[in-house]
Amino acid sequence: MVEGSMTQGAGQGPEVRTPTVRDFRVPAYVHEAGPYGHTADPGEASRPSEEPEGYTPTQRDLPVIKRGDTLQVVIDPETGEAEQSSARPGPLFVVGDVHGYLDELLAALREKGLVDTAGNWSAGTARLWFLGDFTDRGPDGIGVIDLVMRLSAEAAAAGGYCKALMGNHELLLLGAKRFGDTPVNSGAGTATFQAAWLLNGGQKTDMDRLQDHHLQWMARLDAMEEVDGHLLVHSDTTAYRDYGDSIEAVNDTVRETITRNDPDEVWDLFRKFTRRFSFRDEGGADAVRSLLETYGGTRIVHGHSPIPYLLGEVGSEDGEDRSGPSVNGPYTYADGLAVAMDGGVTMAGKLLVQELPLRS
Repeated sequence: MVEGSMTQGAGQGPEVRTPTVRDFRVPAYVHEAGPYGHTADPGEASRPSEEPEGYTPTQRDLPVIKRGDTLQVVIDPETGEAEQSSARPGPLFVVGDVHGYLDELLAALREKGLVDTAGNWSAGTARLWFLGDFTDRGPDGIGVIDLVMRLSAEAAAAGGYCKALMGNHELLLLGAKRFGDTPVNSGAGTATFQAAWLLNGGQKTDMDRLQDHHLQWMARLDAMEEVDGHLLVHSDTTAYRDYGDSIEAVNDTVRETITRNDPDEVWDLFRKFTRRFSFRDEGGADAVRSLLETYGGTRIVHGHSPIPYLLGEVGSEDGEDRSGPSVNGPYTYADGLAVAMDGGVTMAGKLLVQELPLRS
C-alpha cells in the first residue's frame, strides 16, 4: 500500500494527499515486434509526473495489459498482484458432412445463431467444429471451404473458434490434385485418385477453383480431437488406432503421411478413413469403448456414414431418390456412446448443426 504523501503549502502545516490510481501504475510491458506486439501509449512520455489538483483518473490510466481477445491481466492496487481472468468457453456446436451444399450450410448456421443474414460470424465465444467432407457431390465445395476458413478468422476475433477435421473427401481431393492418374495399389488392383474422386462425386468446378491455400489448409487439418468429453472424428471406424495411441500422435502421423507426398501412403490413409459402420453392428459398442479408452472422452461424435444408412433406410447418396429420408437430428446409438451427425444432405436429407451435449 502506498503511504499518503506530505505536502507543505505557504504558511500552512503539512497535509496528507490522498493517493490516486496513478500512484499504483507499473512500468509498461513492451513486447518484441511481432504479431502480438504493441506500441506504447504515445502520450506516456509527455504526461506530467504529477496530475493537477482534482484530476480524476480515466480508463487509460488503469494498469491493464491486453493479450488477445479474452485474456486480461489486471494489477490489484491493494495487493500489487496480477489477477488473470478469461471468459468462460462459449457453447459447443458440431456440423456434419456438408459436401458442397453451401446454401444449406448457411441456412443451418443461421438457424442456430452462429452467423447473421450476411453469413458473418455472430456467435461471440461459441465454439464450432466441422467434422469433415466439405466437397464433392454438391455444387460448391470450394465455397464451403472458403466460408469455413473465413469463419475461423472471424470467430477467433470474437473470442470463440471455428475448427475443422479431416474427412476422407479432403484426402480424396488432395490426392486427385497432387497425383491425378498416377497408379496406386488399391489392395484390389490398380486405381488412381482421379478416377476415385470422379466416382465419388468430384466436381470439375471445385477442381478448377482449387488453389494452393485451399490445399495447404486441408493438408493441415486434424484427424481427431476431444472437446468437453466428446471425441470428435470424421469416420465411424477404428482405423484411427493404426496411426497412434494418442490424439496428438494420430494427428501428427496423418499430417506427416500427407507431407511425405507418397501416393500409396496417402491412398492407404484415404482407404482406411473411408471405412464405416464399425459402431453399428454387433460389437459396435465395444469398438466405441476401445477408442474412448485409447483417446479419451465419454462419447464419440462422427460424420461420414449418413444416418439413413445407419438406420437401414433406402436412399441413394447420389441423389437419385429425391423424396428424402426422414432425418430430424443426430442419431445416438451403440449403447448411447456414439452420435452420428451426417444427416444425408446428399440424398435430400438434412444438413445437421447441433449443440453439444445433446439435450435428452
